[in-house]
Amino acid sequence: MAKAKGRLSGKQRKLNPRQEAHLVALHDAGEHSTVEPGDLFGVARSTVYRAIQRNEARPAKTKAAASPSR
Repeated sequence: MAKAKGRLSGKQRKLNPRQEAHLVALHDAGEHSTVEPGDLFGVARSTVYRAIQRNEARPAKTKAAASPSR
């Protein structure tokens, strides 16, 4: 019933897609360790690892669109 109404169960993500893309960009720049972006966004190291892993699993075309623009 809840699924039919579009309500999802489970825990909400700590980072929205834009924050996740920014976190991955900081990590990929090589200037920050894995812990530093986590501290900046207020998330655990495991969340940072998951975000990086999700980013690596995305196709290259989607990665360019997900990177934050300044």
